[in-house]
Amino acid sequence: MALTGLEIYKQLPKKNCGECGVPTCLAFAMALASGKAALDACPYVTEAARENLDSAAAPPIKAIKFGKDSVLGDETVLFRHDKTFYHPTTLLIQVSDTLNDDQLNAKIQEIKGLEFERVGLQYSLDGVAIVQESGDAARFAKVAATVAEATDKSLLLLSSDVGALKAALAPLAARKTLIGAATSENYEAMVNLAKENSVPVILKADGLDALEELVVKAQALGYKEFVLDPGARTPVQTLANLTHLRRLAIKKKFRPFGYPVIAYTSNSEPMEEIMEASVYVAKYASAVVLKTSKKAHVLPLMTLRQNIYTDPQKPIQVEPKLHSVGNVNENSPFYITTNFSLTYYSVEGEVETSKIPSYILPIDTDGTSVLTAYAAGKFEPEKIVEAMVACGIADKVKHRNVIIPGYVAVISGKLSELSGWKAVVGPRESSGIVSFSKSLT
Repeated sequence: MALTGLEIYKQLPKKNCGECGVPTCLAFAMALASGKAALDACPYVTEAARENLDSAAAPPIKAIKFGKDSVLGDETVLFRHDKTFYHPTTLLIQVSDTLNDDQLNAKIQEIKGLEFERVGLQYSLDGVAIVQESGDAARFAKVAATVAEATDKSLLLLSSDVGALKAALAPLAARKTLIGAATSENYEAMVNLAKENSVPVILKADGLDALEELVVKAQALGYKEFVLDPGARTPVQTLANLTHLRRLAIKKKFRPFGYPVIAYTSNSEPMEEIMEASVYVAKYASAVVLKTSKKAHVLPLMTLRQNIYTDPQKPIQVEPKLHSVGNVNENSPFYITTNFSLTYYSVEGEVETSKIPSYILPIDTDGTSVLTAYAAGKFEPEKIVEAMVACGIADKVKHRNVIIPGYVAVISGKLSELSGWKAVVGPRESSGIVSFSKSLT
């Protein structure tokens, strides 16, 4: 959270010595607040003041990085419309070390298949959580190694046996593997293991009071790469804990809870499990561990996550370039639309259904729909003609027909005049493209 110059000034020694390069401590504080100076420039700042300033300036929820490219935490608001959410909930599939080799390989292949494309966006699973349930340290290490070799996904190792965890982690520490869980009984050994290997560690306690106590003890060991687990495994209590932790971190700036939080699904029925996970994605899990790995189950969860973590101030857009659908040729129809993702893919989907190979040119309207773009002056004939020339469509088709959305039929005359093409007024809704396309043949 940014501090004002006066708030920083209260922490400074007020010597006005000028050794920092500016004449007064107040001027130095203003320079710090604007990012034009560094605290190290003051030779007299106390360690207490330095700690206070560093703590106050830190984000309310610490960013924890693990695995390939997973980032947990670093959020600043309770509701995305206040600003935005930055780091989508990390989704991990649980793999037990009780699986035999055939079952393990089948599970890995299923996990590797969790790659999707929707409205031009790539969805993929983030990581795998290997859980020791066999009681066999060697088996746990072997399963972890097998999963690590088969995929580059982020890894989470879960075991209450510090020795088994140490053995499994040894070859995987370089991958910034998340480990857990540290409890009140084993936190010293677990946190020290994480510290020695420079990996993040989960702190688990039953209830928020016990969790606060555990965090304070763990911090005293000189390490702060933590992910919190408040212990509950029922949806109602987990939701309550997640909400309390987020509010305390964001609104109250309660530093012991200023870390990302992990949640685990408890339902065994896949669809109920996905519903449960959806609650945790919405509020406010930084990571969720699932059991189901079926495509049909996981895709809706990934879609929800994408919707929640899309910046509401930045609509999803497609690249404003000429797109082709099917085996286009010189006779292929030529459609104009906007580069708002939902609009473009609605048009593309209907064009595919028509089975008539066609060109589609999305005009750059800053990701707004047809009517919105027209009302804002972003879907004007001049801009369309400019895009048509830039994409070279005249060299790709021998006809001179450009199909525009029915909602902007009013621009057809001027578009024809400026482009030299015949502006054909298409259907208002993309759902009418299939029947409309039949009139073109």
